[in-house]
Parts: sequence; structure tokens; C-alpha cells
Amino acid sequence: MIHPTAIIHPQAQLASDVRVGPYAVIDAHVTVGAGCVLGPHVHLTGHTTIGARNQFHAGCVIGDAPQDLKYHGEPTRLRIGDGNIFREHVTVHRSNSLAEDTVIGSENFLMAHSHVGHNCALGNRIILANGALVGGHVSIADRVFLSGNCLVHQFVRIGTLALMQGGAAISQDLPPYTIARGDNTICGLNTVGLRRAGFSAEQRMELKRLYHALFRSRRKLSEALAVARNDFTSECAETMITFVAASKRGVCRDTTSSPAEEGVEQSDEG
Repeated sequence: MIHPTAIIHPQAQLASDVRVGPYAVIDAHVTVGAGCVLGPHVHLTGHTTIGARNQFHAGCVIGDAPQDLKYHGEPTRLRIGDGNIFREHVTVHRSNSLAEDTVIGSENFLMAHSHVGHNCALGNRIILANGALVGGHVSIADRVFLSGNCLVHQFVRIGTLALMQGGAAISQDLPPYTIARGDNTICGLNTVGLRRAGFSAEQRMELKRLYHALFRSRRKLSEALAVARNDFTSECAETMITFVAASKRGVCRDTTSSPAEEGVEQSDEG
């Protein structure tokens, strides 16, 4: 199960069925759970705890020091859940302080050359496509999809079931259920993601009305939020309202010229 060229520190803790490929390196303070598979040249380092059934493809570097000039070698941590896939050359950094960990949840798919910076908190069933870059202290909720070469500035929050189109870049919070396009702009709801997540037609229609009330009403956002709190009471609407109201960086804005652009239900193949 362990290739003879792999280098594993005697203090590292590996479940009995972990598979380790050629030239992999596992450092002293790493714990690897049952059913994990490490491909060639994988490097697991730092105070890193890894759950069960994770796959690390060739060249991943997981748990290395944060890229932060304030960091001075403290034994900071990275925690990874179960059933994640880390494709070729993915990098995930441990946190920059003992007060907070970098956290990756479960059943996430990080494609080749994607990066998760220090102190990030990723939920579950998230997809980072090739080349997606996530800066430090970013929070990403469940079932978010970041397309290829997306850029997420440090300290940004991304709400559940949000989607970023390829090459999009954000330095403001991305509300739940919305689609980011270009720089700090949104262009409607992630209708495909909502359908796949089991949202009913009635729920999707309510979220569409809420989207228009918050981002296309031409009211100040604080006024739009006040109106929305009275008009929308469902759980999914409350999720969006609460997220937007809690933003400290501001939220991405809608600049769509025509409301008709957003109202079309996308096909699952779109």
C-alpha cells in the first residue's frame, strides 16, 4: 500500500489502508484517515488532520505554511473532512494563527492547479474548477461552484449555491444562489444549481422576486432589505436576506441592462 520511494515521518499517523504513491512525502504532524489515496509526489505537511476517503492526485501540496508575512512558524492547523478530491497540483495552506484553522469540509472537488489560502473555511460539495484561486480568510458555503480561473479576494464570503462564471473576479461578498460575472457583478440566479438541489418552481420564483427586490429595485440596499424582510418569509429567502444584511465588504452588484436576461430558466446542459 506504500511505495518504497515514499518518505513518511515516523510520527505521522496513517490508517492501515492508506495508499501512498511514489515519492510522496508525509511529515510528522499529519494524520491521514481510512481509505485515503495519495498519488505520486504528493506532499502532506504541517499540523494537518485528514478524514476518510480523500484522494490526492499528483503534485498536491497540502498543509504548507501560509503565504503571509505575519506568519512566523507557529504550529497552525489545517483540517480536512471526508471524501474530497484534490486533483493535480492543488495547494491548500494551513492557517496563519493558532486562534483559527483552515478548514475544508467534505465531498468537495478541487480541480487541477486550484488554490485555497490560509484561514479559509470551505463547506461541503463545493467545486473549484481548474485554476480557481481563493485568497486567505475566505468563507465558502455548501454547493458553490467556482469555474475555471476565478479569483476570490481575501476575506470575501460566498453564499450557498452561488456560481462564478469562468474568469470572474470578486472582492465583495457573493450572495447565495446568484451568478457572478466579470468583476464584482452578478447577473441573476443559479437556476440550474437550484433545480439540482431540489428547489421547487415556487421556491425558485420567490427567489427570483427577491433578487429583483434587492438588486434591481433601484432602492438603496438598506431600504430594499427593510422591504424584503416584510415581503419574504421563506427559509431560502431568509438565507439570502441574512447574508446580504451581514455583509461588511458590500455585495456584488447587478448591472444587467435588461431584466429579461435573468428571467430565463437554464437547461441542465447549459
